[in-house]
This record gives sequence, C-alpha cells and structure tokens, in this order.
Amino acid sequence: MNQNGHHPKQKTIILNGREVAFFEGETVYEVAQRNQQDIPTLCYDDRLEPFGGCRLCVVDVEGMRNPVASCTFQATPGLVVNTHTERIETHRKTLLEMVVSENRELEVDPLRGYASQELTDLVSLYEAQTGRFQGSQSGTTNTEDDNPFIFRDYDLCISCYRCVRVCAEEEGDYAISIMNRGFETQITTEFNGLLKDSACTFCGQCVQTCPTGALGDLKAMRAASIPLPIAKTRTICPYCGVGCSVDVLTKGDQIVGIHPAMDGPANEGALCIKGQFAFDFVQHGDRLKTPLIRGEDGRFHPASWDEALDRAADGFQKVEEQYGRHAVYGVASGRAPHEAAYTMQKFIRAGYGTHNIDNCSRA
Repeated sequence: MNQNGHHPKQKTIILNGREVAFFEGETVYEVAQRNQQDIPTLCYDDRLEPFGGCRLCVVDVEGMRNPVASCTFQATPGLVVNTHTERIETHRKTLLEMVVSENRELEVDPLRGYASQELTDLVSLYEAQTGRFQGSQSGTTNTEDDNPFIFRDYDLCISCYRCVRVCAEEEGDYAISIMNRGFETQITTEFNGLLKDSACTFCGQCVQTCPTGALGDLKAMRAASIPLPIAKTRTICPYCGVGCSVDVLTKGDQIVGIHPAMDGPANEGALCIKGQFAFDFVQHGDRLKTPLIRGEDGRFHPASWDEALDRAADGFQKVEEQYGRHAVYGVASGRAPHEAAYTMQKFIRAGYGTHNIDNCSRA
C-alpha cells in the first residue's frame, strides 16, 4: 500500500501462458519455483549466489534470440517466458548427454550425500543417452586423501562448483578451490594437498551439495553393502544449543549416516563436524549398557538402576550436608537427548538452588 492508501499495481510476467506476480529482485527461476514450475539445474543451490554454469535452467524469453539462464535473469514487468519449449528440452537433453558421457558411472549410492542423486534423476527424466559423446575423461579421484570423513571421487565431478561455493559463501572456510582451466579443470585444496592439511573444518557441506556423488560421506558409505532400505527420521542434533535439524539415516535398527535438514529453521542445511559425523557412539561396542558402581575393591561392578541412583543420591546428599549447596556442580552430556539436558539443569537449579550447571558440548 502506498502513501495515498492505494495498492500499487502488482508486477507480473507471463510464465508458460499464465500471468504470475513477482517480487522486486527475483529471478525467473525463483518465480518459476514459487509457482510450481520446475526448471532443471545442476549448479543451483538456493543457499548460494546464482552461478549460471550448467545451462540446464535456460528458458525462452519472447523477444530474445537465444535462451537465457533463468537462475541469473531477473524478472521484469511484462516478460513472456516459456520454460519447456521443444528446443529448450532438446538443449537440456543434449547437455545431460554431454555431461554423463564423461563420467565413470551414473548410478551412485544415495548414502554418498543429500544431493547425490540429482544428476541420475535428471538423466532418467530426460532419457538421456550416457554414451553418445563418449571420449576422454577429466578429473582424477584423490585416493591418497586419508581423512576419515570425505571421499573425493573427482572422476564423477561435473565442475558445477557447488562444493567450492558452499565452502566459501556459507562456511567462509575457502578450503577447496579450482585449479587449471578447460578440460584440465580440477577441484582441489591449497597446494593440491590433503583436506586435513587445509582450512577444511569437515562440516560436510561440500558433500551434501554435490549433485553427482563426486564428494561422498565416507562414514555413510560403509553401510552401502547392507541389503536394507534407507529410512530417514527427523530430529534435533543434541550437541549444542543451536538446535540444528537433522535427518538420521538408518538401515534396520542401525544408524548409518546424517543428512542436514535443508528446511531446518536454525541451520538451513548447515552442520558442524559433530552434527554431521559424530554418531558412532550411539551403537559403539564400548558403550555401557548397564550402570556400574565402584566396589570396596576400587573396581566398577555391574548394578541395577535403583542401586546406582541410590548411590548417586547418597553422594549428593553428603556433599550438600558437608559443604553446602554451592559445592554441587552439574555437567550435562552433549550426547544425551535434549530432554535429559533439561532435566539435568532442573535438578541443579531447582533441586539445589544454584546455577552451577554446564554442558560438555558448549565449546
């Protein structure tokens, strides 16, 4: 509504024969997505600045001779756009055939990463031929990188640069970059070294944005041979107070990996190294399955929960009676559920009237 109390004339474009509104600064791609008009892309991640590199998102604009990249082309009033004309669909199919003809393989396990199936799905959708432009292959898998988290399978890289851009734009780490040009283009680190010797924080963002599985989650890939379907369960990472949303990947009753929730209100697809990779403790062979109480011989012995709780309560009571309530200090575990953390702070604050409470995952 303007200063005169009137609604200004709404700005619109014609999208596939239908008049739709757009907001100032929106690209044609964003307008199409908001209006459920799917446009394929391989280099686009809505968390990143538009790149326009893959050219799959090109559309026909009335009055323009050549197709334009919809992810970088801004909407203007009166624009007439067609997203799936015959020549555009032929263009997309040809591009896909050129891309996949260079890759070693097309079918990769979805455990490699959140976006790892994007290329596979598009090739299937367009029924693209995988060997039409068969020839030399660029990119070389880094088999010498011995980090325990990220597999660098550059034989499958299509140079969309999403990994490089998410590392720079979202994480601010600039741990990975691009070397060489043209057919010799390669994703790399500083001085073409190992990830652990670079500025990489192993957040896994590069893995989760990769549309081909060229970057893979090594920990999740270990479960590829388990002949069970992958199930996803939405939950909250317990490691700190940010409250990042995650999807826990399971096969049967075994946790096999973590995907960041792209629609998570707190993290919007981002995770730290703990949230992304630190889940082995859940089913680790050394994890305690019964309480232990130290006996008179100085060693720990299995006990019932009632025995363990009685021993703990007795210890707390003796400390308070001898030294006062401020001698009691609680440290909650970052690997416990949020409900346990809440109960722990209630126990210290309400039970003893002190704020001597912390959490081991805070730092």
